[in-house]
Amino acid sequence: MSKDTGGPAFPAPAGVAHITEQGMTLRDYFAAKAMQGIISAWNTGIPPGQLTSEAAYQYADAMIKARNNNE
Repeated sequence: MSKDTGGPAFPAPAGVAHITEQGMTLRDYFAAKAMQGIISAWNTGIPPGQLTSEAAYQYADAMIKARNNNE
């Protein structure tokens, strides 16, 4: 089962035909923002790693779900 990515984070404006790649997904953008918060709150002295990135995507998935429920 594939995850709902939320589409492109920064879609091309309508009528712009020369853009073929949309770049990062909204899910990736949300995860990056969530990771910023997680890392800024980190105070254990242990460097962030796999668990941090997994948590960031869990936040991103929850944000996309909430976004879809409010449309």
